[in-house]
Amino acid sequence: MQSGKARTRRWLLEFEQSSAREIEPLMGWTSSADTRQQVRLQFDSREEALAYAEKNGIEARVFVEPERRRRVISYSDNFRFDRRGQWTH
Repeated sequence: MQSGKARTRRWLLEFEQSSAREIEPLMGWTSSADTRQQVRLQFDSREEALAYAEKNGIEARVFVEPERRRRVISYSDNFRFDRRGQWTH
């Protein structure tokens, strides 16, 4: 599988859950009266996201994901002479 890095440089503002989720008795779906959980705002930079939160009186916490390491291999590496491990086919 090849996963690209498109749209990974954006900052996302999500609201925390203010009320507990409830199980709807007839259908068994989970629901909440808090409609802010459905809102996700995207920003181009961290500073823009924090400025928006400060301007609107929203308490903000920043979570930074660690950078993902990718192991670059090719299909032909399966047939290398010095391959590590047993060939299983």
